[in-house]
This record gives sequence, C-alpha cells and structure tokens, in this order.
Amino acid sequence: MTDNADPQPGLDAAAAARLANRKRWLIRLAGVVLLLGLAWAVWYVLVGRNHVATDDAYVDAEMAQVTPLTSASVVAIHVNDTQFVRAGTVLVELDPTDAKIAVAQAAADLAEAQRKFRQNLATGQALAAQVRARGADIAAAEAQVKAARASAEEAHMELNRRMALAASGGVSGEELSTARRNYATAEAALASAEAARAQTQSARSSASGQFAANDALTRGLSEDTDPGVLAAQARLDSARLELNRMVVRAPIDGVVSQRHVQLGQRVAKGDVIMTIVPVGQVYVSANFKERQLDRVLPGMPAEVTADIYGSGVVYHGLVAGVSGATGAASALIPAQNATGNWIKVVQRLPVRIELDPKELARHPLRVGLSTNVTIDLTGH
Repeated sequence: MTDNADPQPGLDAAAAARLANRKRWLIRLAGVVLLLGLAWAVWYVLVGRNHVATDDAYVDAEMAQVTPLTSASVVAIHVNDTQFVRAGTVLVELDPTDAKIAVAQAAADLAEAQRKFRQNLATGQALAAQVRARGADIAAAEAQVKAARASAEEAHMELNRRMALAASGGVSGEELSTARRNYATAEAALASAEAARAQTQSARSSASGQFAANDALTRGLSEDTDPGVLAAQARLDSARLELNRMVVRAPIDGVVSQRHVQLGQRVAKGDVIMTIVPVGQVYVSANFKERQLDRVLPGMPAEVTADIYGSGVVYHGLVAGVSGATGAASALIPAQNATGNWIKVVQRLPVRIELDPKELARHPLRVGLSTNVTIDLTGH
C-alpha cells in the first residue's frame, strides 16, 4: 500500500500547479480585456463619439448634358469620349445651310422695313407740301370768288339802272338785253368761282387726311424705333441666333462621356448627344444612417478616402448639407405600407461633402467611385 500511495501527492501537486497556472492566465486575460475595454471607452469618449463614418459613399458631380438647341444634320465632331475640354470648346458642328438662308431673308426683310420707313418720311414731307399748296389754292379761289361776286353785283346794279330807264324809254331794248346777259354771265362766273373754291377746299381736306394718316406712321419715331423695323430686326436676331446654334460648344470644363452622336446623324432639338463631367468639381454623396445625423451640421470638416487610391490618400472636405429626403423616399417607386406588414429598416440620408480642389487636382476622382467618409462632429 505504501508503494501505491506514494505517487498520489505528486499528482495532486501537479494538478494544483496547472490550476494555479490557468488562474493566472485567466486573470491576465481578464486584465487584457479590461484594459482593452478601458482603452475603447477612453477612445469613444475622446474620439469615437465625436465622429461618424460610413463606407456607403460615392463620388458625384453636377454633370452637364449637351443638347443641341435646333434640329439639323451633324457635319463635324471634334471630341471623343474621355477627352478633356474647356468651356466654349467646339464639340459638334451642324449643317448651317438652312440657317444661312434664313439670315439672308431676315436681313432683306430688315432692309425693306427700313426703306419703307424712309419712304413714309418722304411721303409725309410731300403730303405736307401738298397741304400747304392747297392752302395757297384756297386763298386764290377765295380771291376769284370775291372778284366774281363784285362783278356780279356790278352787273346787277347796271341791270337795275337799265330797267329803271327802260320804263321812261331812256335805254333801248338791246341795251337792256345786253345788261341782262352781262348779269347772267357774272352770276355764272360767281357760281364757277365758288365751285372752284369748294373743289380746292376738298382737295386740301383730302391732302390733310393723307398727311395725318402718314404722320401717324412716323410721328415720334426714328428708323431705329419704328415697329416694323424693330420686328424685322428681331427676326434677323433670331435667325442669327439659330445660325450660331449650328455650333455646339461645351458648357463647362470637364471630361467628355457617353458620346452618342455620329457624323451625318440628324439630331433633334433637345436630344442628349453627350455628357460633360466636371472632374475638377466633384463632391461626395455619403449615405449616413439616420441615427448618425443628429449632430451633423453644414460646415463640419470631413475626411474622405477613395478605394482607387487607398487609405494613403486622404481628402479633406466640408459638409455642404444634408438631403431633404431619404433614398427610399426619393426612389422611383417609394416604399408603401398599405398592407400593414411593416419591418422597420434604418433609413439613410445623403450628405454632400465638398472636397478641396487642390487635393482633387493632385489625385483626380471620377464619378461613381467608392469612398469612405468620416465627419468630425467637433469641428463646426
């Protein structure tokens, strides 16, 4: 029994040692966990709770869709996809033949309107001269009427004297007949003079009416302010504008993308023929969870890293604003809960991050690239 009992104390000592060793490791592990928890708590208090981050973020830009403002056939294309262009660069040329004809016709209409206005001015001057001439004719006719009336009165008095002497036989019958003929002739001359005066007055009234009508077309106007000339000038300006639209230019600086136009193709007004992406003015659309946005304000600083460059390239930007609607609410078919079967899903709101142009120039980004965004909530 002594031989069987001797090894037992040794086994108990080894088990006790292993148990003690395990306890030490457990204590150490608990200490490490405690230290990690304490470190995380310190990090959260000092850093974590003052930052919000998301990897649901993408590069975006205010892209310009190039559309012709008129319909015509394409005669020249000067750019290709991926080509960088400056604002005002000629992209596409359209057939200008019809537009040039329209400009020539409008220019001819303007010249005709100017000629017509000058003609109206000259006509007005001529009519004014006619009115003055008719006034002189009326004065002459008045003088003739007065002379004829005086002759008629004198012939009437002479006839009366002859008639008085005829009763006593002082004049012969022939003299009395002559006096009567003279009086009748004088009366006829007076009637003729009065008719001539009336005709002259009528001619003056007609000339005055024509002058007034013509004067209404030119009174207070010049060749530059005449309505007919202005209308013709507007048509000419419109035709020239249409001719200028035969050349399609880049509206902004950027890279040509999605070019859909081909040589000889007839494009319609409003057709999208290509897109210009302003790579120097891109921004980041970061979709944050609704619970992360309670302290986010415009102007807060943000750091952005792009997957294309990795974490070694950090962009610095500012929060420009928070969208007014969630992505689900802005969808083509918004989610509905008409059946009552509702599972609450955390919503996300797009936040616009404006980037530093100098950093963009050093490390260009393209629309649609994935990014990671961190916003400093203490930096406002």
